[in-house]
Amino acid sequence: MFGTWPIFGKIVLRFLPVTGLVAFRVGGAAIAFLILQYTIGRKQKIRPADYARFALYALLGVVLNQFLFVKGLSLTTYINATLLGTTIPVFTLLVSITLGYDRLTIRKALGILLAAGGVIYLLYPEGSFSSDTAFGNLLIVVCAIMYGAYLAISKDMFQRYGALTVIMWIFIFGSIITIPIGGYALADTPMSEIGAGIWLALIYIILVPTVGAYYLNAWALARVEPSTVAVYIYLQPLIAFALGPLLLNEKWNSRMWVASALIFSGVAVVIWGVRSHAIEEISEHPEALSH
Repeated sequence: MFGTWPIFGKIVLRFLPVTGLVAFRVGGAAIAFLILQYTIGRKQKIRPADYARFALYALLGVVLNQFLFVKGLSLTTYINATLLGTTIPVFTLLVSITLGYDRLTIRKALGILLAAGGVIYLLYPEGSFSSDTAFGNLLIVVCAIMYGAYLAISKDMFQRYGALTVIMWIFIFGSIITIPIGGYALADTPMSEIGAGIWLALIYIILVPTVGAYYLNAWALARVEPSTVAVYIYLQPLIAFALGPLLLNEKWNSRMWVASALIFSGVAVVIWGVRSHAIEEISEHPEALSH
């Protein structure tokens, strides 16, 4: 889901300003999460002090993440944006280790190096990081730091309240900032000239790489270590390169097969220990399945 976001984002940015796209994405997702919470979610009493943490998560994982990424995407190529976005696991692991939520192991370090090597081998184009895209590339890196920090510090809240409740509040707080800023930019945008295809792409962005991907990410964060969640980011280039030729007239790269092997190997190395530990727990405590 996340892997399709840079492609559809690049398409919509041809017609909407950066802040306008962010406002639609965050505001639309906030409405969707509210509907889901009040139809299938469970009512919970939120501790007053935790609202401040929701606001911090919204700032890191939604507001700064979205504004920096979309602005960077508008100033660089989707290939560069995808490549630089794969630095998120490194920043996630560093913040998580610093705060004591995670620990660095040889297995994790090896997996990250393998996957990162595959991404660089797949995506590094000659002259890609030219002066024309330098500022956009920098914004993507800062975006990766913000999102990595969000993944690292939010785990305990997802465990406490569940994915849907927390992600709803994150997007509510995020929309308080993004909608006014985006609405100001959209006031000068000729909305009547936007075709049905762009509206469909915008709806897709809201529902799939936002509502779907953020919720599933949050659900996973409540169950595994932040570094495990983050390492799946290395799969995004494969998705982008599969769809890019169809939607952005990009050509297939023969290096993709070698890169794919490296990326999947890296992800497998990182998650294998988590999988084995889960299987051991179920074998020793089968009653846990009922929970």
